Formats: sequence, structure tokens, C-alpha cells
Amino acid sequence: MVSSQPRKQRKFFFNAPFHKRRKFLSAHLAEDLMIKYNRRSVPIVKGDTVKIMRGEYKGHVEKVSGVDVKKGRVEVEGVTLTKADGKKVPRPIHPSNLLITKLNLTDPWRRKFLERGLPEEVKEEIEREAEEQLKEMEKEEIEEKEVEDEQTSKEAGGA
Repeated sequence: MVSSQPRKQRKFFFNAPFHKRRKFLSAHLAEDLMIKYNRRSVPIVKGDTVKIMRGEYKGHVEKVSGVDVKKGRVEVEGVTLTKADGKKVPRPIHPSNLLITKLNLTDPWRRKFLERGLPEEVKEEIEREAEEQLKEMEKEEIEEKEVEDEQTSKEAGGA
């Protein structure tokens, strides 16, 4: 961005393509992560654990359930609004009001991005952490399948 005029800044922001808008959805890292990865902020992705720093849900720590690049907002599990008809919908939160406490390292592209310029010991630690997260995800998927199988067998037996 060349201009410092507010109107041109806003125009750039609202007309930016999605691959650039994704970078606008960055949040600060917790202090321990800031030291470990040697950077202040990282773009938020689904699966990151965040702490809400401002607003009604201040102090709430939970996983990111979705990222809306078009609107520039993040959805956090457990943070909902109740509509007039009683339906619960996720409340969108601006990433500047979030603090990343744990990173989702399952994406190899993201790991490479974080590993840039870091010593070998830290890179190995990141890889180990990523393997643990992948194993956890596999366990969760297996548990979900078992629950679905139980439900389908109950429905088939009850019909």
C-alpha cells in the first residue's frame, strides 16, 4: 500500500482479493508462542485455539470453528448469539480481539511458513507437535464414526 489517505486505505481493504484478505485475518500470538516462533502475529485458521480479549466473551478460550475471509471475521466454538426465533448462531468476532494460544500445525504449508528462519531444534519440535495433533485428529474422527455407526444401528433396529 502506497497511499496513507484513509479513503484509499479503506478502498484497498474492501476491494482486496481473497488471497490478500486472508493475511488481514491475523491475530497476536501468546507470549510463549511469540518467543518460540519469533514472530508477533499469524493468520488465524480453523483449529487454532484462541482467547477472546475484548467484548462480552472476554476470557473465553476455545477452538476456531470457522474463518470468514469475505466478512473478515472469525467464529469461535461456544460463542453464540440467540436469534429472535430462539435459534443459536455463531457470533462473528474480529481477529484483532483474539489472542492465539495454540496453533493448528496439521497443514504442511503452515508449518513451512512458521519454520522459516528458525533453528533446527525448534523445527523438529514443530514437526513432533504436528504429528501429535494429526494423531489426535485421527482419534476424534474414529470416535465420531463409531457414534454415527451406533446411531444408524439404533435407527435401523428401531424401525
